[in-house]
Amino acid sequence: MNRWPLWAVLTPGEPAHLERLVRAALMLEEDEEHGEEPSFEVIPGSGRYHAIVGADPSDVGAEFQIAKDLSLEVDEPVYSIDRGNDPWAVTSWQNGTLEVLDVDPETLAKSLGCPLPSREMPSDSLSRKPLRKVALVEGVRMQEAVRALKDAGDPFPPGHYRFEDTPHGLRLSSETGDIGFADITISERLPHVTAYGVIASPNLGMFFVNVLRGGECIGHFALPPRDDSFVPAVSEIKGERSPERILAALGIPAEWFRNE
Repeated sequence: MNRWPLWAVLTPGEPAHLERLVRAALMLEEDEEHGEEPSFEVIPGSGRYHAIVGADPSDVGAEFQIAKDLSLEVDEPVYSIDRGNDPWAVTSWQNGTLEVLDVDPETLAKSLGCPLPSREMPSDSLSRKPLRKVALVEGVRMQEAVRALKDAGDPFPPGHYRFEDTPHGLRLSSETGDIGFADITISERLPHVTAYGVIASPNLGMFFVNVLRGGECIGHFALPPRDDSFVPAVSEIKGERSPERILAALGIPAEWFRNE
């Protein structure tokens, strides 16, 4: 993997086991025959901790579930790092419980013996731009969605999310730009709803939409197009093919992604 990592997990564990767990979390096939480098890498550390880093913007948020799952396997804290937003977000997980930390991620990684890839590494310039995520959920009102997230033990603290009932459906966002797996959780808990999880860069040059129902991704729209996705690719969302028109069809202001 030679792209700028957008997320990371720092954890004890055996590297081969960590790779299998991440492949399962990202729904990647064990035997890839596409001739492309994987979107993540397990970097062995000098001690008990190793770094798992990922570069695919559509996987941002996966670090929360990966870290949570690993924290149930080990006694030491597991750390998740979101580098898709500015400032970077660092959380500590123990026994499946999250704590937000005010620490420098590079200093933390070095102290654990598993430094993150350097800022000077070769990179796609688009990958360095902060990504934001928002969701539009059809068929649910705010109170029902809030209750579903609470019942699922959502890790974010109260007040993290912003819920807005709109003519298009329930819009779910956050001032941090990160809603984690909230769209997936709501679609799992409320299988009658359809959720559209949108991840985009400020200029919309990177633009992804996951269409979710029953906790499963039933359609994935990507610009630029992806050849390595293992979920059904779609060429339009609500009959639209450009980011601006898709956002308009979902009732999501394009300006929201430009708030840095």
